[in-house]
Parts: sequence; C-alpha cells; structure tokens
Amino acid sequence: MGKSRSAPDIWIIIPTLLLLTIGIIMVYSASSVLAFREFGDSLYYLKRQLIFAVLGIIAMFFTMNVDYLVWKKIARITLIVCFCMLIIVLIPGIGVVRGGARSWLGIGAFGIQPSEFMKMGMILYLSKLLSEQQSKITQFTKGLLPPLGIMGLAFGLIMLQPDLGTGAVLVGASLLIIFISGARLLHLSYLGMIGVAGFIGLIIAAPYRLKRITAFLDPWQDPLGAGYQSIQSLYAIGPGGLVGLGLGMSRQKYSYLPEPQTDFIFSIIAEELGFIGGTLVLLLFTILVWRGMRAAITAPDTFASLIAVGIIGMIAVQVIINIGVVIGMFPVTGITLPFISAGGSSLTLMLTSVGILLNISRYSR
Repeated sequence: MGKSRSAPDIWIIIPTLLLLTIGIIMVYSASSVLAFREFGDSLYYLKRQLIFAVLGIIAMFFTMNVDYLVWKKIARITLIVCFCMLIIVLIPGIGVVRGGARSWLGIGAFGIQPSEFMKMGMILYLSKLLSEQQSKITQFTKGLLPPLGIMGLAFGLIMLQPDLGTGAVLVGASLLIIFISGARLLHLSYLGMIGVAGFIGLIIAAPYRLKRITAFLDPWQDPLGAGYQSIQSLYAIGPGGLVGLGLGMSRQKYSYLPEPQTDFIFSIIAEELGFIGGTLVLLLFTILVWRGMRAAITAPDTFASLIAVGIIGMIAVQVIINIGVVIGMFPVTGITLPFISAGGSSLTLMLTSVGILLNISRYSR
C-alpha cells in the first residue's frame, strides 16, 4: 500500500521564506558600504544573494516534490562524491583559499564549498545506514563505531582546510541522528569525553584558535587583534536598544565590523532593528525547528524521521553557534546564519534541505 500524500507543512514554508526575505533586505543594508568600496557597486552582494535565493527556492520546490525515498537510493554515492570534493579542495592550485581556509572550488567570485555539501551528504547517509541497522546501534563496535568513523573522517578532512565552524555543525547534526536512532547514552558520554580532549588538542595545535579562546574570555585583552570582532559585534548590538537605529542606519557597517553581511549579520540586525528585530528572527527559527521536529515525529518511517532530525539539527546547531559568537557566548568561528547571511553554497543547500523536509511533511501520519 502506497503512502498517502498531502500538502506540505505551511508552517515550515512561512518562516523559511520570511527568514529569506529578512536576509535579502539585511544583506543589502549590511553590505552596501563594503560593496561600493570594494567593487564600486553598492548592490553587488544583493545581486548575488538574489541569484542564490532564486536558485535555492527552485531547488526547494524541486526537492519538495521528489519522494524522499529517492535520497535513500543515492545516499551512498552522494557521500562518496562529497568525500571526493573534500579531498580535491585540499589540492593546492585547485582549492581556493578564502578567509584563511582552503575550502572553495570555483573560479573568481563564484564557487562552491564542498563542506556544505558534506553536511547534507552525511545526514542522508547516516539516516540510511542507521534506519537499516537500527537493531545494532546499541552495540559499540558493530553499531556505533561505523557511523562515528565515517563522521570522524569527514570532520578530519574539513579540519584540514581548516573550517572548525562547519565541522562543528556536521558533528552536531550527525550525533543528534545517532542519538535519536537509539545509541546508548553511556557510549556517547565516553566518546564525548574523548571528543572534548581532541577538541582541546586542536585548539592547542593551532595558535590562532587559542587566541580566539582567550579573546572570547576577555576580548579587551587584545582589542585590535583577536578580540576585535567580538568587541565590534557588541558595539553594534548595544546601541540597538529596543527598536534599533532604523533600517540602513548601522554605524558598524562602515568598516568597523568585519564580515557584516555574512558571519556577523545578526549584529547588524540587532543594531538596526533592535531587540524586537532580533527576537523576531529567533522566533521564526523556533517555529521552523518546532515544525521540523513535528515532521520527524510524524514521519512515515525511520529513514524519513532521521533525515528530518538531521536537517533540523543542522539548522539549529548553526543558528546557536552563529548567534552565540555574535553575542559573545562562543569563540569566533566562521559560520553563517542560515537563510540570512550572504552566501552561495550555504543558502542554496539550506533551502534544498528544507525542500526535503517539506516532502517528508507531506507524508505525515
């Protein structure tokens, strides 16, 4: 007997499109000064954002109408392709260095970020693997180690770029899928301790990461160096108050705050739209996560449920890290705010993943 299909969850579509609209407006507001200085065109980043937003919406409506079981058939080959791209991007002369990380493939201003594709590829593969071998997940060697090994290999390749932020999102979403599939909490706790030790090792191994940690604890120790971004972000948020300085009236975007249109766009939102604007953005993300988890709970099978959990986990972890960095709760990591920050690969892949989530919501029980 086939699955009965209904209309997609409108409460997933509405917050996604509203967040995308806010993002387009705020990308222009945050980037116009920078774009005019660098390219002589204040609309430069807005044009790019509109192009990728249109491509992402097309991809979202395509995947919304493709049966999610298709992804189960191609999950393995998708993961292999993602691993190949992660290896290729590390080759000097092929991988493009931006922001100190060799994480791009492409020519000129346009390119793709393989680590973004890996996040979705990992979600699809782990969902397939664990839905087929769910009875083994409580066993440490046969059930838990294989998915952890695959996740660890992907994380290692991403760290060679290096891109700690994207790696953290991949690990967070993957561990959520593994936990929801029935892994024993005791096993995960032991591995968590090993992971913390490894994380500390990564920080110690790279002096710039250690500087970010110390700057996070007290950014005023090095206000013109490692603590600069955190301080400027707080300088943007503080004057915003309840209602903000007004749309387009940011002062920090005048070459004070680095990456105002990408990693620190929430700072500009808080500065221009105030506490109310920032709260609205968080409310929209909360609605999206709530309805995504509802789709996971009511999904017709384990595979669909795990995919939904992974997609929502990916979005939620990325939002928490990005806003945590902006308000000074976490060390600075280069990670975008989903649907809002300027970006190509990230925006398109996020909208594509929401399309898969919408397709799963069409088969809710």
